[in-house]
Amino acid sequence: MTIKGKPTSLDIAHLAGVSQPTVSRALRGSPMVSPETRRRILAIARELNYKVDKNASNLRCQQSGTLALLFFEEPAPDDASINPFFLSMLGSITRACAQRGFDLLISFQQLSSDWHADYEDSHKADGIILLGYGDYLEARTRLQQLVEQGTRFVRWGAALPGQPGVSIGCDNYQGGLDVGHHLLARGCRRIAFLGDASEHYPEFQERYRGLAAALTAAGLAADPDLQVDAVTTEQAGFEAATALLQGGAEFDAVFAASDLIAIGAMKALHEHGLRVPEDVAVAGFDDIPLASFVTPGLTTVQQDTRQAGTILVESLLALIAGEAAGSRTIPARLVLRGSTGA
Repeated sequence: MTIKGKPTSLDIAHLAGVSQPTVSRALRGSPMVSPETRRRILAIARELNYKVDKNASNLRCQQSGTLALLFFEEPAPDDASINPFFLSMLGSITRACAQRGFDLLISFQQLSSDWHADYEDSHKADGIILLGYGDYLEARTRLQQLVEQGTRFVRWGAALPGQPGVSIGCDNYQGGLDVGHHLLARGCRRIAFLGDASEHYPEFQERYRGLAAALTAAGLAADPDLQVDAVTTEQAGFEAATALLQGGAEFDAVFAASDLIAIGAMKALHEHGLRVPEDVAVAGFDDIPLASFVTPGLTTVQQDTRQAGTILVESLLALIAGEAAGSRTIPARLVLRGSTGA
């Protein structure tokens, strides 16, 4: 196809048989455009060597053309860095932004700072993606402030009723249920849970609820003495498992609320002369890269970080465009390795 002069979005609309606003929505990745129509428009744009004038587009829309990704420090005393699970999402979030013509501003935040007031007010970004937030009950007030001031944001976390804003998360309950069924099938009956299973950490709470449901279905009950609070660090996992061992409770399996907690627990078990999985089976959650390299390899629940990153960006862009976007839950998948004798 040949176009005289510099191609425009009107040229693409004519060739694609759609309106010019549909072309604009397709080029910025709006979910309002069907995948088939978007593919047709993008193919024509490539053939015409059409380039979006980001500056002109941003001026028309009064937007910066930038999204902000805020990482938060883990609530731990050992100066912990970014959770490696969140780092695994970074590639898919960056790729999704690039495909939709948005820049990505990445920032590492302290939970004590006034992050909730900084970004959209200063026009640094058109919307915010939040990864990690520490204690949910403490963060909820700030999330509600974002809603009240009209900030467009999405967060990765448990997608439960009544939460402020849009949340994208995996099926933590089903993941916990799957781990429970697997450990029971391996003959385990006294399953410890390491992680804060309260409303302060709703993801951990849902994972524990799944485990408890599996135990109930097998005619067993979750023992409160086998639940020890821990945040997502190896040190916290080591300390929680050590406390469990020193308390004298009998257990034949550990379900840790995250892989880092599980890896720390495995170290504690080793130092106390216990073998994994012969004496104690261990399972985690997240499937971070390290999970497949520890010895034995860690049985865990995989969260699809590629899909998660894409959905986070698509949901945020929908909000920026004034379109409807709701909280979503994506499936989790049990990955079996040697730590449970699989």
